[in-house]
Amino acid sequence: MNEFSAEAMGLVIREHRQARRPAMTQEELAEQADYGKGGAVSISRIERGLVSPGQHRLAALALALRLTPGQLEQEAEDRTRSLARQRGQRPVKLRDQVAETKRRHAEINEKAAQRSKITQEHGEAFNRVHDVVRDEFFMRFVELARSVSGAPEPERPSEGETGSPGETPTAMRIEAMSAGIAHAIRGAAAGGAAGAAVGGAAAYGAFTAAALFGTASTGAAISALSGVAATNAALALLGGGALAAGGAGMAGGILLLTGMVAAPVAALAAAGFYVVKQRRNKKEEARLRTEVEAAEAALDQSQKGFDTMVEVLPRATALMEYVEVHGTHALEKWWAGLPPEPRRWDSLGHEGRERYKEFLTVAGCFLAVSMINVPALLTAEPDDLREMDKAIDETLRYADRTIKSIV
Repeated sequence: MNEFSAEAMGLVIREHRQARRPAMTQEELAEQADYGKGGAVSISRIERGLVSPGQHRLAALALALRLTPGQLEQEAEDRTRSLARQRGQRPVKLRDQVAETKRRHAEINEKAAQRSKITQEHGEAFNRVHDVVRDEFFMRFVELARSVSGAPEPERPSEGETGSPGETPTAMRIEAMSAGIAHAIRGAAAGGAAGAAVGGAAAYGAFTAAALFGTASTGAAISALSGVAATNAALALLGGGALAAGGAGMAGGILLLTGMVAAPVAALAAAGFYVVKQRRNKKEEARLRTEVEAAEAALDQSQKGFDTMVEVLPRATALMEYVEVHGTHALEKWWAGLPPEPRRWDSLGHEGRERYKEFLTVAGCFLAVSMINVPALLTAEPDDLREMDKAIDETLRYADRTIKSIV
């Protein structure tokens, strides 16, 4: 398996792009690599070493540059080793050492600031559409479903079917979430706490907490069925607290990433005094260099998780946008055909009952995507990151396929 830094990959891609005759622009490379609207910004970030493309993107970039993915990866790996050797050759004179350390310090600050900016952009885009879908689809469906008496509760996965949390199939996890939502709807219709106030972030937090922290027929917590992509820790950390306190899953907590990616800058604060000093002795220089190297290592260690986040959030946002447009329209159409209140399950007719079940499934998919534990990507160990990436990809693929087959 090739191992390369984001910086090395960016340099190799830029050199190949500029070596074309005539030189290819970032806009042209983005277009040929199928990056879509605003793709030149993505290419710029890759070339500056802020983001490293995933396998799918890397293959498209290689094709656009008339290379194979293997060639591109090998060149990036070779460049990574070359850069490491260069940085290992420290200048002899103290003055030159000071200048080099200052430059590296500035690069770290800039990279961390850019990471925060990228995270902010993706997080705010997701938050915006999530909140719309939460209010106009999820909570609207809950409100309508509460008005239907006698609706059957979906069967929950049995103990033998669920297995261990990390091995629970995606379809079964989402099925469990849909069952939890139906259970909470029944409780709300009967006057439970979750139904005290329908609509808005606080009600959503209370309702989803009731759904996720409810118990399955096996006695296992529904929240435990969410696997590595949505852990109990996420429920407590995201949204400024537990979901029961009004949090909103990934939407509520994604901006915590801004602080996390900027952590290396905070680690350098104590050493900042030495950066601005006009003159430093060898001891002071060694101290700052140690801080700089530690910060560089922290950024490098979180790079793959950050890259995964950059891939995941736009996919999750696009799925939410689809529900915003098509899901809310389908729900309003279903609502227009419902009989007047009081409504009983039998009065909905076969088509109305099937539509209820389908919207329950969409709601489960929405909740599963909302609960993806994105912040954990930045601190995950390589093996854990691969498992999380796989689980997240499966969740997004299944949710996308299921939602689009329904609405």
